[in-house]
Amino acid sequence: MRDLLYVIPPQEHSIETLKRIFREHPEIKFVSLMGVDMGGNATDEKIPIHLFTQDIENFLTYGIQTDGSSVVLHEIAVLNNAKLDIIPDLEVNWFIDYNYELLEEETQLPIGTLKIPSFLVHDNKKVDSRSILNRAEKYFKKSTLELLKKHPHLLKNLGLHSVEEIESIELTAATELEFWVKSPEDGADIEKLSTSQTLKEQYWKRTQGIVRTAMEKTILVMEKYGFQPEMGHKEVGGIRSKITGDGKSNHVMEQLEIDWKYSSPIQTGDNELLMRQLVEDIFHGYGLEVTFRAKPIEGVAGSGEHTHVGASLKLKNGKRKNLFAPMDMKEDFLGILGYGALMGILRNYEIVNPFITNTIDAFNRLKPGFEAPVCVVTSLGHSAKEPSRNRSILVGLVRDIENPMSTRFEVRSPNPYSNTYLVMAALYQVMLDGMCAASESRKDNKELEKEISKNPGEESFYLDRNRAYRSEENVFEYYTEQQRNERFGIPPATPWENIQAFESYKDRVQILLKGGVMTEDIIRSVATSTLDRWRKELATRVLDDNMDFIRDCKKLHNEETANDLDQELWERVNALKIELMKSSKQRISILGGIREALKKGDYQTASDLQLVMIEKMEELRNAYTEYRHNLFQVSL
Repeated sequence: MRDLLYVIPPQEHSIETLKRIFREHPEIKFVSLMGVDMGGNATDEKIPIHLFTQDIENFLTYGIQTDGSSVVLHEIAVLNNAKLDIIPDLEVNWFIDYNYELLEEETQLPIGTLKIPSFLVHDNKKVDSRSILNRAEKYFKKSTLELLKKHPHLLKNLGLHSVEEIESIELTAATELEFWVKSPEDGADIEKLSTSQTLKEQYWKRTQGIVRTAMEKTILVMEKYGFQPEMGHKEVGGIRSKITGDGKSNHVMEQLEIDWKYSSPIQTGDNELLMRQLVEDIFHGYGLEVTFRAKPIEGVAGSGEHTHVGASLKLKNGKRKNLFAPMDMKEDFLGILGYGALMGILRNYEIVNPFITNTIDAFNRLKPGFEAPVCVVTSLGHSAKEPSRNRSILVGLVRDIENPMSTRFEVRSPNPYSNTYLVMAALYQVMLDGMCAASESRKDNKELEKEISKNPGEESFYLDRNRAYRSEENVFEYYTEQQRNERFGIPPATPWENIQAFESYKDRVQILLKGGVMTEDIIRSVATSTLDRWRKELATRVLDDNMDFIRDCKKLHNEETANDLDQELWERVNALKIELMKSSKQRISILGGIREALKKGDYQTASDLQLVMIEKMEELRNAYTEYRHNLFQVSL
């Protein structure tokens, strides 16, 4: 296994070098061009390596053609114009994906597939998620340099004398992957999981058995791919697995997190896709199921994927400067461009959120009490001298007094199925907008700190007047829901509500279009794909799952031994079942109303009823639990 090749870096993408590599590694049998659509889905195909090498120049230049209607490119690749080209990206790392269950005959090494991150091209335009982020990176760097040339006070704020000192602007990003693992066919005991979470019995505890083995193997393989893993640990969710008589683990149900070092934004996105595949393959190899869903178990902690974004200057003298850090880390939280970038995210989050939270599952995660953000608010820290980490806010400021280069922003709302490429592209676009506003205002660090710390009703040159954007308190406990809504705005609660922001904030949507990073077609494509997925999931999976649960809420007590409280609790359960699911000639049930609204295309009504359904289903779960807890025995 020591002879396996894991990465082919950009400097080795020449035709001669690639042919040599393929000769030296006959275990690499296939090539797969990996384009990423608007839904974050990566294309995967098996092209025999001998076909690739026969016409390698054409493959690298023109890629392959496919039917674009089979990927998520709504409003772009349509049925009567579906031709799509997948063109290799020569400027990023290529990875070899190994099938350890199939060995090459001569070398007895696992069969490998060369995964080449690629662009999707339609009508001679790059229309995929990777190309959008690629354009965002280039536009951010170009525009930031122009800002520094136009506003000399920014250079002074960074401790520079001239823009000529700058060699380049570099962007950095990182994600954190959370996921659940479990034994096949084991069901979730919600009460045990909830209790364990409340008591924090699993958080950062020692991993054991096959979970430990799979985790350690994953980290070791990550190192082979050059991911520079930082740590793997248990997350807050889960219960301790049981050990059988022969010392093996069973009844596994645990939540884990794996972190690795930052990279450039587009490389970060590519790394994340491969990481998900590695985790699935390795844990499956040990007989464990893996899910990256945002909220796989209702009532228990979901899985996030906090996204970190930063920027720095590479100077001609070899030194580096963080673009967002202040000159004196003990005097100020951020510099001018740092405050501007943060305000850009906060003011424009409504047009970023559709790229982050676009599924029912994702919204199920964003609820108070589960360490997931519920409103648009940031925290800077209790003082500049002592950084603090407020885990209840949307955008966190990460800083280290002794290491200014670590200064960055952590956006806590993404989940493992958020399209990281589009999330980062949107974030860098709105950050740039805030940086421009802060630069034009000519306000200094202290004045900008005051702006971002304003109360609702106070004027601001950039932020919305009627909202607050900073809290150093635990926003779940310090404020009531009404107070949160009044201070920080009412957050969307369904995918339908979320994509309405593209209509409600049309002027801010223009920020996403600047520099040609996105287009009106791309915005429509994202909105249409979100709508399509939401209505299909709601009409089938969600309604079906809820109907199954409602039907499973059966009468359990024996009339002869039951008391008046048993009967009262059951009548409450039955009334909720009828309200939720049983229609009559006089009234339509909540689930029936959703179904009818979706058929008619009345998405606002469907969205409103979805929220009612969520509330009533939670009420039913609690009522049925209370009913069962009061029974000595159940009738069969």
